[in-house]
Amino acid sequence: MPAEIETPKKRRLVVARRVPAAVAERAARDYDALIADHDLDVEEAIAAVIAHRADAILIGHKVGLTAAHMWRLPDHLKIIANPSAGFDHMDVAACKARGIVVTNAPDGLTECTADLAVLLILAACRRAGPNAEVMRTGWRRSFGMPDNLGKRVSGSILGIAGMGRIGRAVARRARGFGMTIHYTDIARLPAEVEEGAEFHASLAEMLPNVDILSLHMPGGNGTVMTAEMFALMRPGSVFVNAARGSLVDEDALIAALSSGHLSGAGLDVYRNEPDFDLRLRDMPNIFLTPHTASATVETRDRMGFDALDNIDAVLAGRPALNPI
Repeated sequence: MPAEIETPKKRRLVVARRVPAAVAERAARDYDALIADHDLDVEEAIAAVIAHRADAILIGHKVGLTAAHMWRLPDHLKIIANPSAGFDHMDVAACKARGIVVTNAPDGLTECTADLAVLLILAACRRAGPNAEVMRTGWRRSFGMPDNLGKRVSGSILGIAGMGRIGRAVARRARGFGMTIHYTDIARLPAEVEEGAEFHASLAEMLPNVDILSLHMPGGNGTVMTAEMFALMRPGSVFVNAARGSLVDEDALIAALSSGHLSGAGLDVYRNEPDFDLRLRDMPNIFLTPHTASATVETRDRMGFDALDNIDAVLAGRPALNPI
């Protein structure tokens, strides 16, 4: 009888967070996959990697790997794949020193995050929160000409802090509203990428020149928007954050909104999630969403697929597509 051909064993993967059905199906098809039914924390994730003898792990923000965890990661783990752009929840340098490839997914979130940032701009300027509340409570009182006034978006000057992929996508959308674009970043962009936007060498230099500020900076570098920075903004200006909650001193933001120095704000991210500061909820001049910038079917699928593409490459002996 001819010798039986042995089927190659699938590489082992831990999916340490809940993922869309299409992502889970691909992981189960292509790998010997342990797919979590909840978002694992760091202890659960390490235990799963060891028990499953995993070659790779797809993690979530709850898996906050620090240098202290490195010695507990087994030698058979080759790659840690983040399905999002951010990676400030983990010690990347310590992982790399341990010989483990770390990747992210910087491209898939761009368009939907930019869409959400524009939604926040419009909602904060046009008092979407208070107006929605008026309708929810039955609206039985007419508004006169001086009542319930918002801030005009078209023709405003938009300041973008962080002119990377998402910042540039927001700028493209804002130009459709006739907005003038100012920006700040670690370096000036080439003229063809700026598309007429005005560069400022620092955030402090830019703030007095804009009507609306939208943050698109990475986290992990401390608080950027302090009381001093809010004070530099124009009276009656609007603040928007769809980047990272850690960038903002929320006490200072609340003070600026309470005093009227800021006319409004739109937030998708907070210092403590999901247990955000409820004082923000109770402010009449703020519009809030629950960290939902990437929450579309298309984007969440893309995020998961990008993470799996990186895992495919590394476990096949090829360079990662999105190494950190």
